[in-house]
Amino acid sequence: MSRRPSAEQRRELGAFLSSRRGRLQPAEFGLPDGPRRTPGLRREEVAVLAGVSVSWYTWLEQGRDIQPSADALRRISRVLKLDTVESAHLFALSSRELSQVATGSGVTEGLERLVRSINVPAYVRNTRLDILAWNDAIADLFVDYGSLEPHERNTLRLLFLYKPYRTLILDWEQMTRGMISAFRAARAQAPDKTQFDSLIDELTELSPEFSDWWQDTEVKGFDEGDKRLRHPAGGHIEFTYVALTPTGRPDLSLVTYIPRHSASESDS
Repeated sequence: MSRRPSAEQRRELGAFLSSRRGRLQPAEFGLPDGPRRTPGLRREEVAVLAGVSVSWYTWLEQGRDIQPSADALRRISRVLKLDTVESAHLFALSSRELSQVATGSGVTEGLERLVRSINVPAYVRNTRLDILAWNDAIADLFVDYGSLEPHERNTLRLLFLYKPYRTLILDWEQMTRGMISAFRAARAQAPDKTQFDSLIDELTELSPEFSDWWQDTEVKGFDEGDKRLRHPAGGHIEFTYVALTPTGRPDLSLVTYIPRHSASESDS
């Protein structure tokens, strides 16, 4: 069962489509690569390649109140070369995403015990990036989450408002922009966006950087990657982080930080 998209969703959908169209190279599709007013493909070119009418696709990018079919969205997704996360975002913004993910659920006792027993830094977060359970190793690495108020235990909030994160995380801007894109994708799929929007309002008011970066349209997953830290006690440390989804709990992720390299500042 699908829902009709709100005006805000339609605007987001249009901006998302326009941004993805702009990153394509005409030559990839055998089209003339001469001078163009804007980068990427034209709307009419996307429409023809996707097998939809030019006026219909133009209305879609303009945020008109139309309801695209799942088949049309799949064809547009293929033309725009969307990856799995981007394609899911497209469907979510058009209200064709059937498997909606709830937020705000707590963790089970078993999952909390599992986190505490893991011998590498680990925590459990929800799709809003709230940290719900953690072990001592991750607290020693970043911050004692138990000393924070519940609403402060949010990765995005900590990245912008907890100053030590900026010096601790060597690739702070790259990591922070990645978190924003993951948060943006999760918000689009959430049936109730209230909790997401309250955090957006807070960070927009308190952080000019967030206010600026939130205007972007990037979406991506945040399941695996590298993180480099300059730790006050451990020096330069490199981790591979891996996020796993517990069976039956698509609203949660178990995130582990596996050490790759440790050296003093003088060796970095």
